[in-house]
Amino acid sequence: MTDPRTLGVLTDLAQEGDWLESLVVDLPDEGWRRATPADGWDVATTIAHLAWTDEVAVLAAGAAAGEEGKSAWDAVVLEAIGDPEGFVDAQALEGGRATPADLLARWRHARQELARVLSDVPAGTKMPWFGPPMSPTSMATARYMETWAHAFDVADALGVTVEPHDRVRHVVHLGVRTRDFAYANRGETPPGEEFAVVLQAPSGDTWAYGPEDAAQRVTGSAWDFARLVTQRAHREDLDVRAEGPDADHWLDIAQAFAGPSGEGRSPGASA
Repeated sequence: MTDPRTLGVLTDLAQEGDWLESLVVDLPDEGWRRATPADGWDVATTIAHLAWTDEVAVLAAGAAAGEEGKSAWDAVVLEAIGDPEGFVDAQALEGGRATPADLLARWRHARQELARVLSDVPAGTKMPWFGPPMSPTSMATARYMETWAHAFDVADALGVTVEPHDRVRHVVHLGVRTRDFAYANRGETPPGEEFAVVLQAPSGDTWAYGPEDAAQRVTGSAWDFARLVTQRAHREDLDVRAEGPDADHWLDIAQAFAGPSGEGRSPGASA
């Protein structure tokens, strides 16, 4: 039986993908070549990356379903092992050389396939991934986070303002859940105590995580917190505050995405 939480995330993911598609569907060819804030990536590279990652997630779902789908997934893993630092960039740059029409068709197909296969993965199933195995809900949430974050890059390139919305709760949730990963990713030991994270959603609702009486706290805008943990804006430009030295350090290193931490955005460079 499919986890209803997965279906909820997939509904929001479809909306996010549709919004991003609306930015690029009528772009002239030169628009696809506009540089984004991601070093060396243009709009086409960004869409190619999203398409490729959705395709790989489909392969991961196939591997979780049984031996028949395992060989395709294993081939991707072996290729990644051969070039762990440059594998993702290489796939994005190669894919971005396609014509806009072909690239858009590829991404649409990948999005549809991802929604279909994740809807069919039974609750409780773990899918292989480049880090720890993931539930279908976690995979859908990760795909939402990345689609949302890269939509910021495309919007930046095109001079479009992104209006806040409550679908961002998926990014916020992931940002909170990956606290300890952010420390481990930098070779640091996570604090033993939980933090309280209390944020205001774009709708005005309050989203709270962790113990209410925690000594260390993070407060502020949920939208800005999501931008922080995806490194789409510099901390100095965001309405996110910390109480306590450990919480303060976390905001300096927080990341909701796998892989190297990267350099993030410079102060004043936020869209």
